[in-house]
Amino acid sequence: MGTVKRMDVLRYADSLEAATACGQRILDLLAKAIATRKRATLAISGGSSPKPMFELFAKSGFPWEQVHVFWVDERCVPPTDPQSNFRMANEAWLAPAKVPEGNVHRVPTELEPHEAARQYAQGLHDFFRVQTGELPQFDVIHRGIGPDAHTASLFPGEPLIADHEGLAAAVWVEKMHQWRVTLLPGVLEAAWHTVVLATGKDKAPALEAVLHGPYDPMSWPAQIGARDINVTWFTDLPKEMI
Repeated sequence: MGTVKRMDVLRYADSLEAATACGQRILDLLAKAIATRKRATLAISGGSSPKPMFELFAKSGFPWEQVHVFWVDERCVPPTDPQSNFRMANEAWLAPAKVPEGNVHRVPTELEPHEAARQYAQGLHDFFRVQTGELPQFDVIHRGIGPDAHTASLFPGEPLIADHEGLAAAVWVEKMHQWRVTLLPGVLEAAWHTVVLATGKDKAPALEAVLHGPYDPMSWPAQIGARDINVTWFTDLPKEMI
């Protein structure tokens, strides 16, 4: 499953079509994983872009009892806070679809950021039963990209971009004046499949650099895992823009 390495860029008429197509691709990949191993693992990102995707999940009738859901990153706010990635996913998808509580592995953001990251990393270690020197391998990781080319909560210049051994860490995002917990590059790179939802004209310069520029993830973090694993980009940007 990890032997074919390719990068697809799929273009759609608008952000809704792109998000819906991205969601359908995730469902297809999860179904294949379940057919092989009886269960699947998915790490999701937040923001407003994936909400239509989560709504698709909620009404899909998918066997969510066979899927374990994790987060690519999370803001260090209570899980009931409007900024919480967990809250948005829970309201749009997890609760309506009755995803079993034991299958939902949120970041414990009610804790101090470094302790939240430690416990989240330990949860990943235990769930995936990783041995020394190994990394968890998600069936699917869903990511986004910011206008500055950040992905997960890895922003340009962040020293953690160089960490390919850790699982998760707390990170202070100065431009947001906020602590976050994020998966680290090694985990992003290890996924069997990655889907990136990249919509909005403000993303065009970053997307051009990420897809076609020199490899420099310290400047363009969304390049992490974008050129060396099975990754599909879903965008509403026309070819002449990227």
